[in-house]
This record gives sequence, structure tokens and C-alpha cells, in this order.
Amino acid sequence: MMMVDKENNKNRNPLLKINFIMNSILTMSQFIFPLITFPYVSRILLPEGTGKVAFATSIIAYFAMFAQLGIPTYGIRACAKVRDNKEELTKTTQELFIINITMCVIMYALFVIALYFVPRLMEEKMLFIIVSFVIIFNAIGMEWLYKGLEQYTYITVRSIIIKFIALIAIFFLIQEEDDYLIYAGITVFAASASGVLNFINAHKYISMKPVGGYNFRRHIKAIVIFFATSCAIIVYTNLDIVMLGFIQTDKDVGYYNAAVKIKIILLSIVTSLGTVLLPRASYYIEHNMKDEFFLITHKAINFVILIASPLTLFFIFFAREGVLFLSGNAYEGSILPMQIIMPTLLVIGLTNIMGIQMLVPMGKEKIVLYSVIAGAVVNLIANSILIPKMGASGAAIGTLIAEIVVWIVQFAFLKEMVKNIYLEVNYISIIIALLLGTAGSIWCKSMGMSYFMTLLVSSVLFFGIYTLVLTIAKEPLVIEIEGQVFGKIIKKFKESEKSRNEI
Repeated sequence: MMMVDKENNKNRNPLLKINFIMNSILTMSQFIFPLITFPYVSRILLPEGTGKVAFATSIIAYFAMFAQLGIPTYGIRACAKVRDNKEELTKTTQELFIINITMCVIMYALFVIALYFVPRLMEEKMLFIIVSFVIIFNAIGMEWLYKGLEQYTYITVRSIIIKFIALIAIFFLIQEEDDYLIYAGITVFAASASGVLNFINAHKYISMKPVGGYNFRRHIKAIVIFFATSCAIIVYTNLDIVMLGFIQTDKDVGYYNAAVKIKIILLSIVTSLGTVLLPRASYYIEHNMKDEFFLITHKAINFVILIASPLTLFFIFFAREGVLFLSGNAYEGSILPMQIIMPTLLVIGLTNIMGIQMLVPMGKEKIVLYSVIAGAVVNLIANSILIPKMGASGAAIGTLIAEIVVWIVQFAFLKEMVKNIYLEVNYISIIIALLLGTAGSIWCKSMGMSYFMTLLVSSVLFFGIYTLVLTIAKEPLVIEIEGQVFGKIIKKFKESEKSRNEI
């Protein structure tokens, strides 16, 4: 049995590299597309228009959360475990799909009631109806099936095509401040339209005919735990915008949303590795391959610290240039919230690894639940105190405190497993690299360059110096990545030279 597991692991390693490459491309698209569209949209719709869409999106997120239950995360693990048995995979997928659709119908009924009885929702009835389509698109999309089967090539290609269509639509259809309804529709299309393609394409992996003999009960316990976890996460990740929308104005929501948008773009880079490794970690745990499990966990935590630390520091120092370049001069009020919220890149990156990649595959969903409940409670208390007094900056502080609490709870439960991983990180080299990178780039602020040129020159200097120092310090993961990248370049160069010589 051990020999079979090792052979399977050997065969799956190339797939893991391909998945990481595909997810890296997907991550880059999640970075590049908003980088292109957000500056345009922000300047056309202004803080009030973007604030309206952000507020509606945050409200609908609660209905979508109940409709999805905990299936988006649980489904990945459930499908990964039975990926080699098509009959069992089909039955599992259909069971989860039926549960999902049933909850979707219930939540739409409650949404219609809320739409006609909550004054704040009635003010923008059409906007909320448009945004609500994400509920049904997410239900039929079964994204968890494709992630459980590690179909990252399909996910990446599909996502990029849809994003490209949305990008074109934004530039052609959004022309004035009142076009926020069109923007909401395009946003829904970009985020959820892939669900239709997923549903059409699902027959390649499962049978679409009802198999019967369903056992819904076997999923309920795990789904409830994952749902409670999702509930707590949604509470403290959307509560800030929801409370801002009710307590302050759409303009305040727009300021905060601009800071959050930039954070989300950067966070997609930090969490990219953990997304790919979840199904693989579940596979390792299921087949008792502990050494492989701890190896990828060690690399993932090291990766997050190496990537998130410079991103956090750079965008704290260059928050003004980042906000005004991406959003325009109307978003001065976003600068301080962005500086406050940037450390969450590191904290969320680490909790993503410890929670989603470690605790979930180990079947310790309750610990993740405890951590996010603690974060949600702290976030609610902090927001209640800080938002009325500080607006968007208060929301940012509340979010940062909540994320730190989540990390503390998860670390406390995983201390014996992860403390050596944290201790083995070369903090001295990282700190020196950060300080030298900052010293080498901060002078760009006083050169009188445009926001774009300041960001471009300073980022090249900062991250160039940071990488150089870690290379000189022989940081293992940096050396490994550089070796793979340059090794492939050298190999291709040699193959090219060999072909020329043969000619």
C-alpha cells in the first residue's frame, strides 16, 4: 500500500506543478484585470457609485452564504476523496447540488421579502435584484467539483475568457456616474457567469442522470460546521461595509471599498499557493502521507511570509500613490484605511494556510469555526465602537484586529505542529531585505514623478533589492524558485543552440 501511495504521489507531482502554474496565471489575471478596470470605474462612478455597488454586494453576500451553506469548501474535500471513483463522485456531487439548490430557493424567497420591507434595500431595488443573480449562478456552478478534481487549467482558461469579455463591456458600457447598475451587472457576470459553463461542462466528470439512493445525512454535520465557519467569515469580512452603509454614507463605503479592492488584489497573490494545495493536502491526509503533508505546509507558510511581508510594507509606504493612481484624486479618504488594512495581507495569508490547508484536510473544521467566530465577535464590537467615530478608518482597524484574533486562535490549536515552521523562518534576512528595499525606494516620493512612475520605479527598486538580498542570504525557497525559473530558461537556450548546430 505504501509503495502504491508513493507511486501515486510521484505521478501527481507534475500535476501539482501544472496546477500551481495555472493558478499563478489565474492569480495574475485577478491582479491585472482589476488593475485595468478599477481606475476607470472609480473615476467614472466616483466614491458614491462604487459605494452603492459595494454595499449591495456585501448585503447579497449574506443571502449567498446561506444558500451555499458550507459547500464551497466542504465540496472540495468531499470530491477530492472520491475523485478516483466516478460513481461515488457522481452521487456525492448530486447530493451536494440538491442541498445547494434547495437552500437557494429558500434564500431567494427571504430576499424578496427583505427587498420590500427593508427601506435601505428598497432605495436601490433594481441594484439588489441585479446583484442577487450571484446566488443562483454560484449554486449551479459547482466550482467545488472542479477544484476537488484539480481542474485548474480549465478554471484558469474559462476565468480569463470571462474576465476579458467583462473588461471590454466595462469600457464600452460605463460612460457616466449613473451607470452603476450596468457596472453591477458586469461585476456579477465576471464573478459568477462561469457557473453556467461549469454546469454545461460537468458531464465530462460525472453522470448528469439522477442516481437516486441519496444519503444527504452523511454531509449534514460537516456542512453545518463549514457553514458556521463561512457565516462567521462573511460576518467579519462584510460587516465593515454593511455597517458603514447603514451608519455612514455611500461615499464612506466608496472610500473603504477602494482600500479593500487593492487589498483583495494583493491578497490573491499571497493566497494563491494555498488554493492549489487544499485538494492535495486532503489527498495526503486521506492516504496517511504525513511527511508529504508537512512538507507542503512548511513551504506554504514560508511562501506567505516571503511574499506578504514586502507587499504589506511597500503599500503602507506607497498607499497614497497606489490609491490615487488606481482610483483618482476623489479617493483621498481611502489612503489611511488602506495603510491600516495592509498588514492583513500577512495575517490572512497565514490563517489561510493554517485553516484551509491544515485544519480542514485534518478534519478539524471546528477549530476553524472557533477562530472565525472569535474574529466575528471582535469585529462586531470594534466596528460598533470605531465606525461611528472614525468611519472608513475605524472599519479598517476593526478588520485588522479581527484577523489577528483569528490567527491567534488557530496558532494556539496548531502550536505543536507549526511552531518549528515559524521558528525556522529566516526573519533576520527578511527584515534586512525589507529595510534595504525601503531605503532604496522611498526617495522616489520626493522626485516629483507621476503616481504611475513613482509606483513603477519604487516597486522595481524595492522588490529588486528585496529579492537580491534574500538571494545573497541563500534563502532556500527563493533559491529553489530561482533555480526552477532560470533552469528552464537555460535548458531552453541550450536546446535552441543544439538545434541551430544541427542545422
